[in-house]
Amino acid sequence: MTYKKGVIEDMTVMDKFLKWYNYPQLNEELKKDLENIKNNPEEIAERFYKDLEFGTGGLRGILGAGTNRMNIYTVSKASQGLANYINKTLPATKEKKVVIAFDSRHKSREFAIQAGLVLAKNNIKAYVFQDITPTPLLSYAVCQLQATAGIVITASHNPKEYNGYKVYWSHGGQITDFCATEIINEVNNITEELRIEALALDDALELELFTWLEDDILNSYLNRTKGLMLNPHLVATEGHSLKIVYTPLHGTGCIPVTRLLKESGFTNLQVVKEQSIADPDFSTVVYPNPEEEAAFELALDLGEKINADIIMGTDPDADRIGVIAKDADGKYVLLTGNQLGALLIDYLIETK
Repeated sequence: MTYKKGVIEDMTVMDKFLKWYNYPQLNEELKKDLENIKNNPEEIAERFYKDLEFGTGGLRGILGAGTNRMNIYTVSKASQGLANYINKTLPATKEKKVVIAFDSRHKSREFAIQAGLVLAKNNIKAYVFQDITPTPLLSYAVCQLQATAGIVITASHNPKEYNGYKVYWSHGGQITDFCATEIINEVNNITEELRIEALALDDALELELFTWLEDDILNSYLNRTKGLMLNPHLVATEGHSLKIVYTPLHGTGCIPVTRLLKESGFTNLQVVKEQSIADPDFSTVVYPNPEEEAAFELALDLGEKINADIIMGTDPDADRIGVIAKDADGKYVLLTGNQLGALLIDYLIETK
């Protein structure tokens, strides 16, 4: 193995690389990844010069081998840190539960299961959605199940090369700065990220420390959300006449959003077929961000074809929405977040 002199001056980077490279039980896919970069000192430095940082938004990084990458070992380290914090913070007599959801990205399901099995090893019950799930549904499930915390495996609207790990607390919202600092300290205290223990899935299921969540949570969420409508009579009488185009941008929103709209009375709904499929490569868009007009290219084509009144899109974990509507001249315009918020506030004030 050769390395260009002067490129890697801090030998702790080399130590970290060799620690992973020589680890006999290293995941085979990650081992091949390291083989491919073993003669590339710049890439080694990029992957090992620091640990992937854990903040209020959790983890987010490029998929691959290394301490500065999203992989099964950095996910295990974050999960062990979270488990340590939960077990230190809550009384031993209190039941500890964490709900886990994941989006359509590469490795998301694998990471979700691994997180659950690490928690199970620490005697924390993991409730894991069986299929891709929007972040808002995770927040709802945390509250409904009276869980200690929640985890979403997602990189939100980042490009396909990324994945992430977001932590939510018992109130269903993301963790506070104080909570994040405490978890970060626990994560940083872990030095053997390759040797973190996890229960086998069959054992965790048998011990009831790992539970697959069924559709009843989604059904409950949709019913609760439909009950929040301010003017159900208006929707019942006029909702069918509103022409809507929706795109989930290959993410988690397709089933829950279309069900919610149709069951609420907005039946004149068309989904962008090419983007209704959960696709970790986001094949039809460069950047799956519904706040960017480029992401709406296919939706706009469909909207213009059917003369839609409104065009909507959600990001991969469906906690971000973009809306396009017609201006006074009949031209489709992408609303900013501020504009959308102002319209919603105005409607709330007028209705109440």
